[in-house]
Amino acid sequence: MASTPPTPDRIRKRRALGLLGTALLLLAGAVLAAAQHVDYARPVEAAPQERDIGADYRTPVVQHAPPRAQWREAVDVGLLAVGLGLGAWLSLARRSRAGMLLLAVGGVAYFGFYRRGCVCPIGSIQNVAVALTDPQYAVSYFTVAIFLLPLMAAALFGRVFCGGVCPLGAIQELVLLRPIQVPARVDRALRWLRWAYLGLALTLAVRPAPVRDFIICRFDPFVPLFRFAGPAYMLVLGGTFLVLGTVIGRPYCRWLCPYGALLSLPARVAWRSVSITPDREYDCGLCATACPYGAIEERRAVRTDCVSCARCYRHCPRHHVPNGAPAAAAEARS
Repeated sequence: MASTPPTPDRIRKRRALGLLGTALLLLAGAVLAAAQHVDYARPVEAAPQERDIGADYRTPVVQHAPPRAQWREAVDVGLLAVGLGLGAWLSLARRSRAGMLLLAVGGVAYFGFYRRGCVCPIGSIQNVAVALTDPQYAVSYFTVAIFLLPLMAAALFGRVFCGGVCPLGAIQELVLLRPIQVPARVDRALRWLRWAYLGLALTLAVRPAPVRDFIICRFDPFVPLFRFAGPAYMLVLGGTFLVLGTVIGRPYCRWLCPYGALLSLPARVAWRSVSITPDREYDCGLCATACPYGAIEERRAVRTDCVSCARCYRHCPRHHVPNGAPAAAAEARS
């Protein structure tokens, strides 16, 4: 039997994926070339000694914790990879809203409160940018992996990192109680803010070291909440985002997150992404009504904006059969 020739759309998609894969490989090679393992060493011999100061002076106890052990860093990267895999499986194969909610709880618990927001691809944008422009600046291989893994996952499965792995997105997902729709025109205009924020952050990060500023980390609204510490104005800002997020879906993710802007690029040509009704369309529009993120247009998920939360599955009649099992699972058994 003769094989069906690929359609022009499929050919264009394959070319786009090839170009994206090449770009990611080149970026990974450049960043890995700039990365290196840096051992922590405190030059105690250069510091003033007690005998030099005299009197009854005693060297104070160092207040900063030592760097995290390498095996713990490897565990963080491994759990990030596992979370991305789970997100892809739950949102695309199982099509499970309950599963994505559990993943969000796990993301907030581990990457948020336990790791205090430190396993952060969002903030790593600045570290990678500086490593590529400043030969005196080094980043670890773990930082490179944390930066690249969600981008690679987005090229394969869409923005599954945002779905429940990212603690910033997950905590906003969990507090969304009574979502209201933001007018599409306003939503599209506000989405440009994340690109402006990304450009500003990169500009300030690659400046000379004495005036360099990592504003993504400094003004992260949720890390102070995860750490139960920080400037009062940042705690208020984080609380404001959470209160606003009870009625407006993920305001930080949609309109300010610079890493979300980056993820939208590979997600545009993802190998496989969220499809609400893969075999038959009901034209009911319930999916668009259920999506609080403005990520469904003409009953199709917009790849660049869909965060793989699986809310649309719960409201779609195509995904339910009389016994309550998802329709996709029932078809797979048939």
